[in-house]
Amino acid sequence: MKVAMIGTGYVGLVSGVCFSDFGHEVVCVDKAADKVARLQAGEVPIYEPGLDVLLQRNVEAGRLRFTTDLAEAVAGADAVFIAVGTPTRRGDGHADLSYVMAAATEIAHALTGFAVIVTKSTVPVGTNRKVADIIRAARPDVDFEVASNPEFLREGAAIDDFMRPDRVVIGLEGERARQVMADIYRPLFLRDFPIVFTDLESAEMIKYAANGFLALKISFINEIAALCERVGADVKSVAKGMGLDGRIGNKFLHAGPGYGGSCFPKDTQALARIGQDYGVPQRITETVIAVNAEVKRRMIDKALDLCDGSFNGRKIAVLGVTFKPNTDDMREAPSLTIVPAMIGAGARVTVVDPQGRREGEHLLPGVEWHADAYSAAQGADLILILTEWNEFRALDLPRLAGVMRTARMADFRNIYERRSVLDAGFDAYDAVGR
Repeated sequence: MKVAMIGTGYVGLVSGVCFSDFGHEVVCVDKAADKVARLQAGEVPIYEPGLDVLLQRNVEAGRLRFTTDLAEAVAGADAVFIAVGTPTRRGDGHADLSYVMAAATEIAHALTGFAVIVTKSTVPVGTNRKVADIIRAARPDVDFEVASNPEFLREGAAIDDFMRPDRVVIGLEGERARQVMADIYRPLFLRDFPIVFTDLESAEMIKYAANGFLALKISFINEIAALCERVGADVKSVAKGMGLDGRIGNKFLHAGPGYGGSCFPKDTQALARIGQDYGVPQRITETVIAVNAEVKRRMIDKALDLCDGSFNGRKIAVLGVTFKPNTDDMREAPSLTIVPAMIGAGARVTVVDPQGRREGEHLLPGVEWHADAYSAAQGADLILILTEWNEFRALDLPRLAGVMRTARMADFRNIYERRSVLDAGFDAYDAVGR
């Protein structure tokens, strides 16, 4: 199959590379000439474990290439995937569909024969039908069908998620689209991974409903964590006891400084707006959004308590600023709320993150970047763990305490045990829900 992938952001690049590894001929398109040049040179512009090796293998095999020429990529394609950004629109919380619609118009003019136009971007219900309307208006003569194929990739584990998915969701109407999509995903079908065929609206809704529910689990356990702190319970034990119930499950029940990233914040906002537009308010989702914002503010207060009520003149070493480990993604990361608040209140902030500096240098002005935790903590009054990178799970705690001016730790990922931290020479320790 010949596949055109429009957009080489996180979703488009991972999907395009993985489709080529299935054996398809894939052309990835992007308007950014500098990004395309880097990809053509074998340089991956995002950090995703294993993606560079997979990309190189398929480029060398002749199955994968990159271009800025959309018309050339679309010509003769069996399927054209739209994988452009759908950020939150300023002012109203809706998903910004301008990139999707612009791509649909360009694709319409480039089509040379029958193709399935597949939306992989996360889009509100009804978007795929709008894409079809745009293409028909631009090219009444063209032969095509549309399909919705939302992605469910976790940053840091995206390749495994694509190659061994919990499910693949495909919304469509026509039989020709069904056959093309079945052929594209045939390697997964042969290995008995679930392929869910449904209608367009249900496929669009599944993506939002899934992310809304996962965000709900995170906000729920963070509210329980706050209550645990008041009543003397341990949220890790509570989460374990909950998660062993098969109806609940243990995933996304890890208390921390709130969710971030490219999906949950914008998708919960969009879901709330969709509900309002259709007169069916999504009150649980609206509460999830509010709780997540409050969790971040609560983390600032906890850090402030460890600094005796004032950040002014304090040196704080922050370990991890990406929204999760194994990614360089800073979008909506808790650090973008917490770190500026501390700097604004007079703190001097040093930062260590294995992959966060490239994005973090312009997103977190005023911080000092260090290569390791020990240099960052030199003379510090507080060490604050915001991202649970493996590098931070086995620190030499006595050494760390020894280089600090005031040995105190805010462990907002519950990596360590209070007793071991205090025994290592720290004066104070605080975590989340413990």
